Amino acid sequence: MWDRVPPFECDSVVAPTLYGLGDTIEDWAAAVLQLCRNPLVVVGNSIGGSCALEVARLAPDRVAALVLIGTNAAHRPEPEVRDDAIRFLSEHGVAAGFTRYWEPLFGSNADPEIVEAARALAARQVVGDIVRGTSAFHARADREQFVRSWSKPLLVVEGAEDQPERGTEIAAMAPQADLCVIGASGHYVPLEQPMQLGDLATQ
Repeated sequence: MWDRVPPFECDSVVAPTLYGLGDTIEDWAAAVLQLCRNPLVVVGNSIGGSCALEVARLAPDRVAALVLIGTNAAHRPEPEVRDDAIRFLSEHGVAAGFTRYWEPLFGSNADPEIVEAARALAARQVVGDIVRGTSAFHARADREQFVRSWSKPLLVVEGAEDQPERGTEIAAMAPQADLCVIGASGHYVPLEQPMQLGDLATQ
């Protein structure tokens, strides 16, 4: 999903597919750390933001800054929601899951070509990987206290049509946090407004 974002000014960029890296977000974060060199600026959208938080928690000395896009630091378990999603995905597949769970998260004026490209990307995923990712996401730990303790730069990015109030809450937690609300975007800022997101990297 990062293909349309202009290249960041850095030595290298690593954009792994997380679901195959283990059964928990902690597993994913540990695997990501093995792929990367120091220092790191860790960027994540949605569940990727949860992984970014875990990377920073596991190796704070290696992480210079965090960028969280459409990310929840807090987590309250919802086992019924989890079980319903896993059941639906297992019975109906990823394509139906995209229509039910992910397509509604795009902004109201999202480019139809971008939505269809995302649909095609989702269709290429293995349903078992998506189920594993869903389980990992719902089993993640609450990281509000970690965000409050994070003293390095933190950029919180929210789509204006997603949950900007969530971004305001997270940005208020950390001493060096900034909030940027991207207009004309829903949950998937890297897909919907890649140029605006790329501009943030040069500021």
